[in-house]
Amino acid sequence: MKPKTLFDKIWDAHVVKQVEDGPDVFYIDRHFIHEVTSPVAFLGLEKRGLSVSRPEKTTATPDHNVPTINQHMSIVDELSRHQVEKLRVNCEKHGITHYGLGTDGHGVVHIIGPEMGLTQPGMTIVCGDSHTSTHGAFGAIAFGIGTSEVEMVLASQCIMQPKPKKMRISVDGELKKGVTAKDIVLYIISKISTSGGTGHFIEFAGSTIRNLSMEGRMTVCNMSIESGARGGMIAPDESTFEYIKGREFAPKGKEWDKAVAGWKELKSDEGAVFDSEFQFDAADIEPMVTYGTNPGMGMGISDNIPEGKELVGNDKLSFEKSLKYMGYSAGDSLKGKKVDYVFLGSCTNGRIEDFRVFANFVKGKKKADNVVAWLVPGSKQVENQIIAEGLNKVFKEAGFELRQPGCSACLAMNDDKVPEGNYSVSTSNRNFEGRQGPGARTMLASPLTAAAAAITGVITDPRELLD
Repeated sequence: MKPKTLFDKIWDAHVVKQVEDGPDVFYIDRHFIHEVTSPVAFLGLEKRGLSVSRPEKTTATPDHNVPTINQHMSIVDELSRHQVEKLRVNCEKHGITHYGLGTDGHGVVHIIGPEMGLTQPGMTIVCGDSHTSTHGAFGAIAFGIGTSEVEMVLASQCIMQPKPKKMRISVDGELKKGVTAKDIVLYIISKISTSGGTGHFIEFAGSTIRNLSMEGRMTVCNMSIESGARGGMIAPDESTFEYIKGREFAPKGKEWDKAVAGWKELKSDEGAVFDSEFQFDAADIEPMVTYGTNPGMGMGISDNIPEGKELVGNDKLSFEKSLKYMGYSAGDSLKGKKVDYVFLGSCTNGRIEDFRVFANFVKGKKKADNVVAWLVPGSKQVENQIIAEGLNKVFKEAGFELRQPGCSACLAMNDDKVPEGNYSVSTSNRNFEGRQGPGARTMLASPLTAAAAAITGVITDPRELLD
C-alpha cells in the first residue's frame, strides 16, 4: 500500500464525490461562524427557502466587532451592534449553539473551539475566517472559507474544494532562551516568504514542533496562512490527547478510548511523499520582530533591516514603499525604536499561556508611561483563568489593565484602533498597512517581546531583561 501523508489520510476520508477535472465535494465535520461573514450567508439561505442542514455541526460566537470594555452595555457602533444581534437571531432561528457576549463560552472563534474540546484530530473544520488554520494544531484539516461557501456548508454540510499540494516544514533542535512558537513561525515566513506556501497545505514536523505545547502549536498553525498556504497542521500525539481529555465536548469513557486509538493512526507514513519540503534548525532562531508591512518582512531582533540590494522591479518598489510607511530605513536596527502601543491578544496569542508569559515578565516591573497597552484575553475562559491565577493583580501592579474577550486590535473592526502614525508591537498575525487602524504602524512579535516593549517603551530584546 502506497505511503500516505497525514493530510491525504484525512482529506481522502472526507471526499463525498470527485468531480472530473474539478474540485472535490468535501464533507465538513465542524463549522464555526461569527458575526461578520455569516449574515449574508443566512440571507442567501432564506432567499432560497433553505434551512441549515446539520445545525449541531455549527458553533457561533461574535468576536470581530465586539468591544473589549463594558460588554454588559449596548454596543455603541450601529453596524457592529446589528451584526452581533443578527448572529444571535439567526442562530436562534436555525437551532445553532451560540455563545454570546458575557457568557462563559464566549470568545474568539478559534480559541473557544479547542478549549471546549470541539476541535479534534482527524476532523475537517471551516469558518468564514482565514485563521481557521489554527485548529490544524490538533491534526485536523482546517481552513478559511468565503461567505458563499459559509452558505454552502450551512445548506449541505459540504463544500466544493480543489485538493491542495502538500508541503512539510521540519524544525529540529532546542530553542534558545527567550525564543517562542511565535518566533518560530515568523522565522519560517521570513525564510520562505508570504507566497512560499501558495497552493499547499503545510505539515509542521520535527523535534522542535513536537516539543511545543498545544498553545504554541496553535500559534504556528494560525500563521501558516501568512506564507500563502491554505492551512497548516501538526500530527496529534500524547500532548494533543492530554489537552483534549476532559473538555466539555471531548469523547468520554469507552468513546474516549476508541477515539484515541483512531487518532494515534493520524500521522504521515514512513516514505510518504510531499510536493515540497523545508528544514530549519531551531538554533538559528532568535526573538523575531517585523520591520515592514507583511509578515514575511521579519528579522531577528539583534539584526538590522536588510538593505534590499538584491531586489529589482516591483519587489524593490514594494520594499521601499513599506519602509517609507513604517518610517524606517534600510540598515536600521529596530532596538531602541519608540513604541506607542502594545497589544497582547488575538487568535494567534490570546491564550492563557500567552498571558502567563507576559505576566511572568512584567511582574515586579512597571509599564512605560509612553505606552498604551491592550491586554485582551481570547475568551471568557481565558479571562476567568487569568483572574483565578491572580495574573490580573500582577498586571494591575505593573500598570496594566485587563480588557474583555474579542479580536480587538488585531484588525481594527472594533473600537481598539491604533492612531495614525503610531507604532504598535502586536502579538497578532498581520502587519499590513492600516491593519490595526488607518495609518497605524505594526511590528509583529511574541508575547515576550511585546512585554519587553511595554516595560521599556522601546523595541527591546527580551533576553536582555530575562532573569
